[in-house]
Amino acid sequence: MNKVVASAAQAVADVTSGSSIAVGGFGLCGIPNLLIAALLASDATDLETVSNNCGVDDWGLGVLLAAKRIRRTTGSYVGENKEFERQFLSGELEVELVPQGTLAERLRAGGAGIPGFYTPAGVGTQVAEGGLPWRYDGHGGIALASPAKEVRDFDGVTYVLERGIRTDFAFVHAKYGDRDGNLIYEMSAQNFNPLCAAAGRVTIAEVEELVEPGELDPMHVHTPGIFVQRVLHTPNVEKRIERRTVRA
Repeated sequence: MNKVVASAAQAVADVTSGSSIAVGGFGLCGIPNLLIAALLASDATDLETVSNNCGVDDWGLGVLLAAKRIRRTTGSYVGENKEFERQFLSGELEVELVPQGTLAERLRAGGAGIPGFYTPAGVGTQVAEGGLPWRYDGHGGIALASPAKEVRDFDGVTYVLERGIRTDFAFVHAKYGDRDGNLIYEMSAQNFNPLCAAAGRVTIAEVEELVEPGELDPMHVHTPGIFVQRVLHTPNVEKRIERRTVRA
């Protein structure tokens, strides 16, 4: 049952080119940065990422993006990253933009084994009707657009069908974890990490404080160890603030 691995390189060793990865975190909060750095040091390319956002130019998923290792990304926020904008508009990167609540539910559904669900979010827009640019042609035209989705009325209200998300791997970052893979996230890191952890077929967790099985209060566990295959102890991890705002 001991799921602890010795190094970040060992943790990501079987992530191959073309793999899909759900990556936890919210902005730069709670991102699995050491796992991302280990993946950057590997030779995996043509990756497909699913994450709320794609980091910044020099941190988080932004480093994989700058190295042109990401072929496609699904997310709900794409600001703070000039290289992301450049690659998208030049046709180098395929991007599926998803309403934030819908993205969260798609990950939750995938982790729960639910293939799809209906939501009112996006009805009457290109989210439902199709035509959102997924990839540009580099000359201002659209090379690939989103398809139209099924819509259906329930009790007089129109909903759009969204598909659950399952990925080959999931990278998450937890404040506390034990050797069995039970995880507790801290504050805003709870936003997407638990959802990503469940959506990955192989889930790898960075853990700041590693404890022995039985030391975590089961009432406080966010991700049960059944969802986690590998644990990497990462004490003293560097944390950054995406945009610091203080009084003059």
